[in-house]
Amino acid sequence: QEELTSTENKISFSRQNYNDQVLFYNNKIQMFPSNIVANMFSFNEEEFFELEDPSEKAVPKVEF
Repeated sequence: QEELTSTENKISFSRQNYNDQVLFYNNKIQMFPSNIVANMFSFNEEEFFELEDPSEKAVPKVEF
């Protein structure tokens, strides 16, 4: 049980970290002067990681 909780926490932390980095990247390509370079090299905004199906977010039931 403790390992499952630890794994869920790691996944949650990684998801949050990814979304933080996407936010930073998207803000950076919109702000001057980095937006000039971003436009020259056709950098595009990235999408946040979101689960589309709420059942994927549910905690799995584990039986031994």
